[in-house]
Amino acid sequence: MRDRARYLFIGDSITEWGRFEDSEGIGENYVRMIRDDLAIHLPHPFPEFINRGIGGNRITDLVERWHTDVIANQPDLVSISIGINDVWRQLDNQDMEHVYPNDYAKLYRELIEQTRAQKIVLMEPTIIDEDPQSKGNQLLKPYVEIVNQLAEEYQLTVVPTHQAFLKYLNRPGPLPLTIDGVHMSSTGNRLMALTWLQALTK
Repeated sequence: MRDRARYLFIGDSITEWGRFEDSEGIGENYVRMIRDDLAIHLPHPFPEFINRGIGGNRITDLVERWHTDVIANQPDLVSISIGINDVWRQLDNQDMEHVYPNDYAKLYRELIEQTRAQKIVLMEPTIIDEDPQSKGNQLLKPYVEIVNQLAEEYQLTVVPTHQAFLKYLNRPGPLPLTIDGVHMSSTGNRLMALTWLQALTK
């Protein structure tokens, strides 16, 4: 029996960001910011953090590595952030095997049902372009809705990151949330971390 909880974060490059260059395997991202905040506010018992983000991943990639990267690690909490690449690749036609909403929902449900963690956290996909009316953000809407529907169906915690980003952009905020429309600036990572922490403490 472990002496502390294990928190595992899985997703695409937004989650990965810098973890392969980091001796701690965390990276410079929202995962680190969540960890650091909990170190200050919840030092005992402090959970173990594992980052399993991989750049370019879609829901299909998570399915392929779920047993190795999630189930085998026996996490107490799993936080899932996926969906941006499922939409982004529809925009630039990188491949013909797009993951449309129905398939996204089916595969996401399979992941949830395989997982035996005490707590499963579903993060809404963030944004594609810092224009709320961009084509990417319009295409994201059904994926965001699916995340919320699954959270309600399985009574899981949902992190409203997409909604938090749109709220910031509609002000508009003084600093950019991304460096390229998708990957986070420090401000974007901070907003993700704050939204996650707020959702978990409700």
